Amino acid sequence: MNVFYEEDGGFKAGTILADQGGAFQVESASGKRAKVKAAHVLVEFKEPAPVPMLREAQALADAMDLDFLWECAPQEEFDFASLASEYFGHTPSAVESAALLMRLHGSPMYFYRKGKGRYRAAPPAALQAALASIERRKQTAILQASYVEELKNHRLPEVFLPKLAELLFKPDRNSIEFKALEEACTALATTPARLILAAGGLKSAKDLHFARFLFAHFPQGTAFPSVSVPSGPLDLPEAQVSAFSIDDHLTTEIDDALSVEAVGADWRVGVHIAAPGLAILPDDAIDAIARERFSTVYVPGEKITMLPDEVVSAFTLAEGRQCPVLSLYFEVNGADFSVRASSSRLERIYIAHNLRHNALEDKVTEDTLAAGAADYLCHREIGVLWRFVQGLYAGRQAARVAAGLKPEGSNRADYNFYVDEQERVEITSRKRGSPLDKIVAELMILANSTWGKLLAEQNISGIYRIQQGFGAAGRVRMVAHPAPHQGLGVAQYAWSTSPLRRYVDLVNQWQIIAAIENRKPVFAKNDADLFAIISGFDAAYAAYAEFQTIMERYWCLRWVEQQQVRVTEALVGREDWAHLPEIPLQFRVPGLPALPRGTRIEVELLNLDVVDLTVECRLLAIIEEVDDPNLLEGALAAPGEGEAQGDES
Repeated sequence: MNVFYEEDGGFKAGTILADQGGAFQVESASGKRAKVKAAHVLVEFKEPAPVPMLREAQALADAMDLDFLWECAPQEEFDFASLASEYFGHTPSAVESAALLMRLHGSPMYFYRKGKGRYRAAPPAALQAALASIERRKQTAILQASYVEELKNHRLPEVFLPKLAELLFKPDRNSIEFKALEEACTALATTPARLILAAGGLKSAKDLHFARFLFAHFPQGTAFPSVSVPSGPLDLPEAQVSAFSIDDHLTTEIDDALSVEAVGADWRVGVHIAAPGLAILPDDAIDAIARERFSTVYVPGEKITMLPDEVVSAFTLAEGRQCPVLSLYFEVNGADFSVRASSSRLERIYIAHNLRHNALEDKVTEDTLAAGAADYLCHREIGVLWRFVQGLYAGRQAARVAAGLKPEGSNRADYNFYVDEQERVEITSRKRGSPLDKIVAELMILANSTWGKLLAEQNISGIYRIQQGFGAAGRVRMVAHPAPHQGLGVAQYAWSTSPLRRYVDLVNQWQIIAAIENRKPVFAKNDADLFAIISGFDAAYAAYAEFQTIMERYWCLRWVEQQQVRVTEALVGREDWAHLPEIPLQFRVPGLPALPRGTRIEVELLNLDVVDLTVECRLLAIIEEVDDPNLLEGALAAPGEGEAQGDES
């Protein structure tokens, strides 16, 4: 006698060797013997043999019309044997019984299992829903396969275009688009970013880096809502002097200007800051925009401004205009250039000139200033300011030394990136600490320190940058109380000189205006909103700085590609890092021995990856070791260094 039985969720057949009452000793077709409980036996039969029986039953089951079988089944629960008699119209054979059971068991959408050999037909609505779901999955699979095929051929399906950012940076892993992208990437042994670039979804790796940044920090895009440009007060007194600015030739947000006036044998030096705080009011529409962005984002060739262009245009210190400003005047001793007194006021001032670094850099040098050369605009004023700021710089260095720090290095380089419409990049460098740099930096530091002191003396809250201590404890932080900034060598330092491009400066300008006009400030002491601004600004400013670093590295790699640099000289930095002397591109050199910083080496650049921003190279030779290990210390600014001029350049 043979039996057809259920085991481990499937059906088997075998020959009974022994009947043990509640169980059978059964030998399967493979020769394996097993104990089968009688309760698990569904059909007993003599013929055919187990193997042919299973084969014939499976063939018959596959041929059964499932829809007809479902129509034959009663709506209530039933036993498979009774349905077999109804379906076949006679007492079923062992093969027929087994076939029908196999068909029932293998069709869970049509028949719900209710026990051993017992089933119930699915309700019509449930069956239709299940069938529709199967059809949808089938169509989805076909569509997904078509997407995969297109992607493998480096063609981007049109439906992917509006979803690129989500697919790259925050994918829905259950979406058909991501599954297709993932499958295609696996087949091509690549990454989603590289495949989308290859398929033309993004024009270049630059667009990839931009898209990642915008997705995280400007998810609604960088366009501004429509706003009404406010006008400042019209009754401001007019300054008795004119002013000039000193900026890079691409600068449009001109926040600061300078003036020099002879007062007998002495001088009056003015620092004049654009005054949007006179017209932008806390919690108005423009303030909401500025507070959402917190700062202008600067990257080579592009920028995302904090304020709408029309607002910037209304308050930027453009040449040939009378502009509302917050002015800070210093009465300077004509003999030793020490500061005798300072005063602040709100006024309108005429901007006579917007001087640009590219036009003056070669003319305004320490040598020409010492010689009194005078073939450029504002030469007299620049000469006076140069003598004034040298004393300011010396005083700050003395304060740094007193705090246990070294004087600021003067051999660090600044780099400017210029990208044309064809995306050709030019990278120029100049030694930090040039006279024009130092004039602007020192006067902005003096203004920020002086206005920080004014707020502290009047017990008005402000936002300060502080640095106290060494190592990690001595990092620069932003707080709502005055404290020393040892790195700059000043007793307090409140960013106030860039209100068109930094929200913190706009906030401090509101507070300074309140101090000057002797009225209630916008933010009271320990105002929770002020702490929220500090937190938000810190997060945004760090993210923007990281993005600037990423894009500068990208353009450095593009520069190397465009210049076709392969074998080149490099300078050793810390540990196994080196950098190119012409541009601020740093990279690891495998196998680099311990060498003094500044050692000249020759390297071969093997692979530049503008997607991952990596450099593969190998060391070819050590050209020359430096005698002074500090020769090039600080040639490339490390993160957090160089705030004295870097913050105000």
